Amino acid sequence: MGLKKNSARSEKSDPVFRFIYGPVLSRRLGLSLGIDILPPKTCNLDCIYCQLGRTQKRVEVRHPYFRFEDIMQAIRKALEGTERIDYLTFSGSGEPTLNAHLGALIREIKKITAKPVAVLTNSLLLQEKDVRQELRAADLVVPSLDAAEQSIFLQINRPSPSVNLNQVVEGLIHFREEFGGEIWLELMLVKEVNDYPEHLEKWKKAAETIRPDKIQLNTVVRPPAESWVRPLEKEELIEAAKILGPHVEIITESIRRVNKGKKEDLKIKILSILKRRPASLEELVAILGEEPAGVSEVLDRLLTEEKIKTRQHYHRLQYEYRGKK
Repeated sequence: MGLKKNSARSEKSDPVFRFIYGPVLSRRLGLSLGIDILPPKTCNLDCIYCQLGRTQKRVEVRHPYFRFEDIMQAIRKALEGTERIDYLTFSGSGEPTLNAHLGALIREIKKITAKPVAVLTNSLLLQEKDVRQELRAADLVVPSLDAAEQSIFLQINRPSPSVNLNQVVEGLIHFREEFGGEIWLELMLVKEVNDYPEHLEKWKKAAETIRPDKIQLNTVVRPPAESWVRPLEKEELIEAAKILGPHVEIITESIRRVNKGKKEDLKIKILSILKRRPASLEELVAILGEEPAGVSEVLDRLLTEEKIKTRQHYHRLQYEYRGKK
C-alpha cells in the first residue's frame, strides 16, 4: 500500500492528494482508493448525521469543478504506486453525481484498470436520465434511502423543500431497470428519527420495488452534523434488521490490517484521510498498516500544530481535520 515517495513533493503540490485519498478501510468495500472530485461539502442535501458537518448552501446544478485531465492524472499516478485495493470509489467531500465529469471519469478508469469502480450516492440525482446513464459504466453503486415518508425525508436529509421523496424512489426503480451492475441500498438509522417499526415496514415495501442486490443497515458511528443525533445500539440494529427481512446486512466496524506503507510520509497520509472524514486511532492504524505508537506520535504532533482536533463521540475518541479543506 502507499504511493511512491518523492521527498520534494507536498500535499499542496502533488495532484494525487487533491483528488485521491487512501486506500482507506471501508466497512463495506474493504480497501478502497477514494476519488474525491468535489470541493469540500458540495452536496444537494444537508443530512443531520453527515460526518462532514452541515451543508452551508445546497448545490442544485451539476458542474465540472476541476479539469478532467487533472483528475485522471491523479488517478493514474495513484494506481501506479498502490499495491493493493479492492475498489476505486467515488466518494469524499460531497455528492459525486454533482460533478459533470463523473460518467467520463468512470469510463476512462475502466480503460486503465480491471479494478472495480464503485460510486456512493445519496440517490437524489437518479431522477435524471443522464445521471443514470453515466452511472451505468460503474461496477457497483451504493445509493442511500433513509426515509419512506416525506416528513422523515425532510427531517433526516433536509433537501430543498421542493424535492419529493416519491420521485427519488422512482429514480431508484428506473436505475435498477437500467443498470447491469450491483446495487447495495443503504439505510442509515438515527435513533428516534427513522427507526420506528411502522416506518421500517414502509421502507421495506419501498425497497421491494427497488430490488437492490443487497440492503445494508447502518447507524451513526462518526461525529454527526447535529450533536443531538444518536446511533442505534447493536441489539436495536438487529431488531430493525428482523423487520426488514432475512437478506439485510448490518454494517459493522472491522479492523483489517494491511501491509505497512513506507513510500509516503505518514503525516501527509493522515492529513489526507482526516480532510475527508474523522477517524479513530484504531481505524488509522488499520488503514496505514503502521504501529499504534507511530501513528499516535504523529497525531500528537498534528494536535500540537493545531492541524487536527479531537472529538469524543459515544466513548470513542475521533480525530478531525481543522482549518481550510
